[in-house]
Amino acid sequence: MTKNEIVVRALHASQGDGLDLYAFFIRGEDIIRVADISRIERSENDTLKGFQRPEIQQHVKGITEYLNQGKVLFPNSIILAMSPTVRFSASRGTKPTGDEGLGQAGTLTIPIYEEGERVAWIVDGQQRSLALAQSQNKALPVPVIAFISDSLEIQREQFILVNKAKPLPTRLINELLPETRSMLLPRDLNVRKVPYELCNLLNRDQKSPFHKLIKRPSDSKTESKQVGAAVIIDSAVTKMIRNSMNNPLGALYPYKPNGSDAGDLQAMYTILVTFWSAVRDVFPEAWAKDPRQSRLMHSAGIEAMGVLMDRINARLPGAGGDYASVRKELERIASACRWTSGTWDHIGIAWNELQNTSRDIKRLQDALVRAYTTETKR
Repeated sequence: MTKNEIVVRALHASQGDGLDLYAFFIRGEDIIRVADISRIERSENDTLKGFQRPEIQQHVKGITEYLNQGKVLFPNSIILAMSPTVRFSASRGTKPTGDEGLGQAGTLTIPIYEEGERVAWIVDGQQRSLALAQSQNKALPVPVIAFISDSLEIQREQFILVNKAKPLPTRLINELLPETRSMLLPRDLNVRKVPYELCNLLNRDQKSPFHKLIKRPSDSKTESKQVGAAVIIDSAVTKMIRNSMNNPLGALYPYKPNGSDAGDLQAMYTILVTFWSAVRDVFPEAWAKDPRQSRLMHSAGIEAMGVLMDRINARLPGAGGDYASVRKELERIASACRWTSGTWDHIGIAWNELQNTSRDIKRLQDALVRAYTTETKR
């Protein structure tokens, strides 16, 4: 062994589609020497990188204080995704009597590289790894389970499955889902994949009215560089889409995935772009503003307008109608809207008093639908 590598005794097994799996112990301080903590972010071309949530300082501090108590029990394993550049040498000798042959003993050689280029990534145990590195009990042997894969898709998939039962932020799971293989995910996660896939397209497409206006967990590092660029929280857009997909009378319902049917993503995207482009053009003074300046960009406004999208779609012929027809329908209720000033007539609430609560969203939906129904009867 040299100072540029760590050699440990390990057990080797295979799982999945021939993926190599290793179980071994390593000093607590060495985990972050061999593994990077990959946090979710987006590259300049909007490609998703990483998958970890930012470290929780209070949690790390609590674990560190526990470790500093001295002779403590710490059996919780760290899960790593490792590059194939690690080397495993099987031990020679006869197989022990009664051995079922599930694992093969040997030594695993792990190279040590600079931060950002390390041979492994932490899939589960970010906070524990940081605490182990900061604690006084640095030589504590820590159990590690590592699988060999360079595929970010597989790494994200394992991150989601490992953290699904934990209080992992919903927005983080939602953003990761379109980047993973749907066939191996539980059905409830697959159902959540389509709304965020559409949300990603709306944010990425230069022809979309939402282009670069949607805030996502991965954008946290770039928001400070582009102050005011993203103003709509992603959960509002995905909820608006999901509501329309789940409503039998919704604009997107006929095109959603159903059983073995993958659905028509393009049809749903066209309906969304057509409707929201018309919204942008009918209410230019309220578009792309901070939610504190425009309730149209607020979660309440996005969700309520989604209901109006369903109503307008049901009235127009074809799949959501053409842009001119949708805009004409929206212009019917333009004078009744109070996105940036005034009080909503039907519900008696000032524009800036509407909050992201079920009660206020329902009130705003009722106000919009009532105004639209009144105008269409004339």
